[in-house]
Amino acid sequence: MKNLIIILVCILTKSASPQVKNKKTSNTEQSELTPINFDSIRDVINKDRLGSEVVKKEKSIIKRKNKIKRKKIEKYNIPDDENFWSFFSEFWLVKNAMVLKWDFKKPDYGLEKSFRNFLEALGIFELRYKVLLVNTPDITHFALPSDSGEMIFLLSAPFLRTLDLSKLEISILLFEDYLRVKNHFFKNYVKVKGIDNFIGGNFHKKTFNKQLLDSVARRYDEIIYDKGFNFQQQFKITGQMDKVLKSNPKWWNTYFRLITKIDNLVKTNILYQKYLKIYPSPELQLGWLKPKKKRVL
Repeated sequence: MKNLIIILVCILTKSASPQVKNKKTSNTEQSELTPINFDSIRDVINKDRLGSEVVKKEKSIIKRKNKIKRKKIEKYNIPDDENFWSFFSEFWLVKNAMVLKWDFKKPDYGLEKSFRNFLEALGIFELRYKVLLVNTPDITHFALPSDSGEMIFLLSAPFLRTLDLSKLEISILLFEDYLRVKNHFFKNYVKVKGIDNFIGGNFHKKTFNKQLLDSVARRYDEIIYDKGFNFQQQFKITGQMDKVLKSNPKWWNTYFRLITKIDNLVKTNILYQKYLKIYPSPELQLGWLKPKKKRVL
């Protein structure tokens, strides 16, 4: 900047000072003005990096504006498939809090620890889960989809007390629900038309499709409260349980006793007759589990 100021001062001084006639020079030379060397000025500006600083500032402003714009648009992001189901399952739990009655003082059954030990004995170490006790007989047990590698388990405290279930029986019951989620029975039912394109999208400057989410919420209600799983799905799960638990006779016998308890309960207690709509025929499950009689020729 100092060099630039000196040059400008020199130019102004030469331009403003009166022309003194030199007797030794011609009239033409006297009438010529001193030329301005713009290249010199440009060189000085470049040396002082004034031009580059302006460019940097302009780029910085544009970058900052784009960042602000991106953050604004990101506020309208819809969770992707890895996170959407956790968000929606928790939303459904809050929406149905009055029915589920999960906000009550619960004893510490130590269920999460015992279930963790059971899973690890089966070689399952990566599963993250939450066990939520509900204070109603309307929902006995259920697993909801959550984030990738995570599940939310619902357990009815009255159901556990009525059957007087042991920790091993509860762990086996939770594992059965775990297999239902792994087989995508729940997701396949609640996925309405258009939900795959909706998940992971963005509704910036678009109309938010609330009707689509209402449809998913209705499907949640249907499968949990009314329709549950069909006979084919129940048969598949029973077969998978039979295959896994046969490696440990204690587990297999506990599973068989558990289903026997449930079968007796739904036949004798009117509060749990709805169980058959959600998990069809424990009696048939017992038949599927019993060893087939060998025919003697």
